[in-house]
Amino acid sequence: MNTTYLEKITQEVQQMPPEYLPALFNIIHTFRESVQLNTAAQSFQQGWHDAMAGETQPLETLWDDLEA
Repeated sequence: MNTTYLEKITQEVQQMPPEYLPALFNIIHTFRESVQLNTAAQSFQQGWHDAMAGETQPLETLWDDLEA
């Protein structure tokens, strides 16, 4: 199944005018980054960086914007 999608994507890319390839690359890269989960180490490192930079919120406010 993955091969079929990869083949279809490859065919689409090959039909794309070369001047549009940088924009297409940016779209694909941004999409992959938005759906790919970070490793535990990366998540911890980001959390530690945020905490050290003072980018925190009081625990009691974490759920304020969520609807029941």
